[in-house]
Amino acid sequence: MNKLTEVKKTNRFMDWINYRYPWDAFMKKHLTEYYAPRNFNFWYYFGSFSLLVLVSQFISGIWLAMEYAPLGDTAFASVQHIMREVPFGWLIRFVHTTGASAFFIVVYLHMYRGLIYGSYKKPRELLWLFGMSIYLILLLEAFTGYVLPWGQMSYWGATVITSFASAIPYVGKTMLIWLRGDYSVSGVSLHRFFSLHVIAIPLLLVILVFLHLVALHHVGSNNPDGIEIKDKKGPDGIPKDGIPFHPYYTVKDLVGIAVFLLVFFTVVFFIPKLGGLFIEKDNFILANPFQTPEHIAPVWYMTPFYAILRAIPNKLMGLLAMAAAIGLMFVLPWLDRSKVRSVRYKGFWTKLAIVVFVICFIGLGYMGLQPVTPLRAFLAQVYTVGYFAFFLLMPVYTSLEKTKPLPEQLTE
Repeated sequence: MNKLTEVKKTNRFMDWINYRYPWDAFMKKHLTEYYAPRNFNFWYYFGSFSLLVLVSQFISGIWLAMEYAPLGDTAFASVQHIMREVPFGWLIRFVHTTGASAFFIVVYLHMYRGLIYGSYKKPRELLWLFGMSIYLILLLEAFTGYVLPWGQMSYWGATVITSFASAIPYVGKTMLIWLRGDYSVSGVSLHRFFSLHVIAIPLLLVILVFLHLVALHHVGSNNPDGIEIKDKKGPDGIPKDGIPFHPYYTVKDLVGIAVFLLVFFTVVFFIPKLGGLFIEKDNFILANPFQTPEHIAPVWYMTPFYAILRAIPNKLMGLLAMAAAIGLMFVLPWLDRSKVRSVRYKGFWTKLAIVVFVICFIGLGYMGLQPVTPLRAFLAQVYTVGYFAFFLLMPVYTSLEKTKPLPEQLTE
């Protein structure tokens, strides 16, 4: 009798909610009646991981902001205060710093999955553009956050990166002063980056993530075969190769999240600096405008583009090449002329091009971390040529190569 009463109370409560907010309709559209392809594999975990890390970064960032003092003479000391005096402050900071790198790891793998399975092709062009916009905003968010600890690498990294604006003809010097808020990187710059990092950029990021998810659920998820499951429906209107996202993929994602968190917190508790890749050694030294670090390099997730910039001797041309390296990703849906989506059914040249692209991207990332030598400069130039060739030659090799016939239904 008590259980029946509880059920009635629950139903009344949900009826009250649904009358004022479309909760049941939302759950049906985006979970229980959102039919996803039944052959999702390992690569489809990283979208969920990205959302998990985003939430983690917001929560840990809010707690850090409570104790952080965004002034030139107090920022570094406030970070040390968080690490040494705030209860579990060290844990919150390491979750945030490790989360920044984890964010880019899962986002890069998420983008790679979209690349190999053709998730940017019609009708998902807008979905891809939203995703690439998220990536660009993440780079800005990471850069502004990189400055906040106000250590040596924070200060000199901000000095080097903002100085590239001066290479822009006519408006470069004005833009440089606008970016820094001063004639050089100072406490004013720090406060400006803090405002962008905690307010403006996260707000834009949330909007883009919302648009990305709405676009995804409107056109439907792609799959490893690149076949539209909406094209083949049963008498009940349900895709023959589709299964409800909830509970099948929500449960599957929970298992993946458990494994991800195990690895994540292993890094947080045992190797949070990861040999200087996640937190540089020089960033434990107070920023000093009169002492330049021996080697200045951005965090690892920015180094591929930094290496492209350094590979070109001319400062302006290097800046344009770095911008083009990111811009080409946006036009990828219109560069690929293949009749099929997935790399499973594309020809030899596309598969070779993807392998070369991955090698060049990783190679550029490594070169961006290392001091410049004649050999490394040459290798960076070779990797840069390979990187751009992947995109610029794509209309040729994707339209000429022979593709395999698509199967009638999704393969397991």
